[in-house]
Amino acid sequence: MKKFNRRTLLRGALQGIGVGVALPLLDCFLDTNGKAFAATGARLPVRFGTWIWGCGFIPELWVPTTTGRDYAMPEHLKPVEAYRDQLAILSGFDVKLDGVPNKPHVTGCLGLRTGVPVPNENVKAPTLDVLIGDQIGTATRFRSLELSTSGVQRSYSYRAAGSANPSEVSPLALYQRIFGEGFQDPNAMTFTPDTEVMVRQSVLSAVGDERRKLMKQVGAADRQRLNEYFTSLRQLEQQLALQLEPPAPVRGFVMPDAPPETSLDSEMGNVMENHKLMAGLLARALQCNQTQVFNVLLSDTASNLRRPGATTTHHTLTHEEPDDKVLGYQKDVAWFAQQSMLAWRDFLDAVSAIPEGDGTLLDNCLVLAHSDCSIAKSHAVEGIPIMIAGSGGGRVKTGFHLAGAADPITRVGLTVQQAMGVQVEKWGALSMETNRTVTDLLS
Repeated sequence: MKKFNRRTLLRGALQGIGVGVALPLLDCFLDTNGKAFAATGARLPVRFGTWIWGCGFIPELWVPTTTGRDYAMPEHLKPVEAYRDQLAILSGFDVKLDGVPNKPHVTGCLGLRTGVPVPNENVKAPTLDVLIGDQIGTATRFRSLELSTSGVQRSYSYRAAGSANPSEVSPLALYQRIFGEGFQDPNAMTFTPDTEVMVRQSVLSAVGDERRKLMKQVGAADRQRLNEYFTSLRQLEQQLALQLEPPAPVRGFVMPDAPPETSLDSEMGNVMENHKLMAGLLARALQCNQTQVFNVLLSDTASNLRRPGATTTHHTLTHEEPDDKVLGYQKDVAWFAQQSMLAWRDFLDAVSAIPEGDGTLLDNCLVLAHSDCSIAKSHAVEGIPIMIAGSGGGRVKTGFHLAGAADPITRVGLTVQQAMGVQVEKWGALSMETNRTVTDLLS
């Protein structure tokens, strides 16, 4: 009996010319656990992403009162109750300032993402998503995808100072970028290389010798700048090469419809709609291996979210709204914090809705969700809320709440990097430097 695998073609002849048609991804191509391809042992791809919301939380409504697996979901985490077994809730981890001024809504976010206390956005180190992308994101059409859903063109993904990866702010623009020109349906019966892609690849290859000569002639500072620039060019070369090969078939992939044009502003209802549309498109992009790395920004770290018809933003309220005398916290600020968790649920819904292997796409993701501060009115960078969603294909453990006891937040960043295969023993700078992983997370 003939054995089939994911590279099997149905072969025949048409008017004397040999033809072949690829098969979709079938269950029989996978091992008995549904986690790897039986023929080669290669595992299903694992994806890494970050999901950010601005202006922190209301501690008494978000932080569980107990640790371990049997904690009670606080009010603001109840929207994600259905995912408790696929979530790790991390509280009590700090960005250590080491005397560096705390720049509101920047220091906490970039300190968490770079391991360095930074007073501004001229970050001197790559963010952890870029480090992970260098490990797992080289074999996809896009090294990473950045999304911003509240109408502001902003990203907290950096390779070096002043070079933030640009984000898409429109569901329609995101659709066109992923599924428009250049997209190859993985389950299409035919494949024709794009001649424009072939020309672009040839042009980049042609300047390779000159590139190497230039590197030998410039000083150290320019060499570093050129190295960063040429790294981007090499990545582009790799991505163009991938587009000249037929994509692997993907079980269950259905080409999504183009979304409608939507209002691109910070009104909460519009943000929720845009976020849900973009989360669905991103999930489809991950499913058909357009990228394995992503960054979603629900709201800018100085959150510009606002209620329908209002001009006062979430950020402004964190500083101007008095505590409710009965509740003991800022009531309107709490509403925005809860809306952020409802959006987080929508994101998890989109990713978990796609079957993959013996589970879902979420099972093969490791998503680091975080804010930029804990208590926004004081810009506190102690106890920044963090969640891990998905097991990264079995690389991390979830289903518990862990209190960090004021440990440096870099312990979390080091852990997720190691889980995603980055060869790093320690990470961070000054008192943020650590070689201690969060062992409760690692499988």
